[in-house]
Amino acid sequence: MKTQSIFLTIAMAFVMLISLNTNAQDFAKMDKSPMDAASFPSSYKEANKLIKIVYSRPQLNDRSISELAPNGKVWRTGANEAPELTLYTPMALGKTKIPTGTYTFYVIPGEKEWTAIISKDLNVWGSYFYNESNDVARIEVPVTKGDESLEAFSIAFEEANEGVHMHLGWGNMRLVVPFTK
Repeated sequence: MKTQSIFLTIAMAFVMLISLNTNAQDFAKMDKSPMDAASFPSSYKEANKLIKIVYSRPQLNDRSISELAPNGKVWRTGANEAPELTLYTPMALGKTKIPTGTYTFYVIPGEKEWTAIISKDLNVWGSYFYNESNDVARIEVPVTKGDESLEAFSIAFEEANEGVHMHLGWGNMRLVVPFTK
């Protein structure tokens, strides 16, 4: 009888240990602003990338862009962490040459122009700790209006005569940030 009781106690402890272990495997729910990446060339078959950005894609959800990215204030260019921009070859933004490496990409929205900023900051949440003294390059780019409204903030790259254009779109707002080789 005593052996049976000990066996039952050990079996119960084992079952409890297994059930605790399976509960420890909780996974996070899908982020409301999922992470995405854009690169050039955009084909996954092409291994020799020139440029890539990893960013999160906030949704408008009946809000205005100016609510989410106010004019005149540094914005993280997406949601959550500030996007990481990787240059696999030296490029220029405006007249500023930028060496290969990984940087943070910010913008400052405006009515007619936005300021695109490449910063040497890394692993930054939002733009709360933005430090202008860490800027590597800045350029003013005009705002244009697209025909199609985009619910999710989006970034895409396109080949240009002298380099690569990074297109930013959200709602009907469109920007083209020119990178040259």
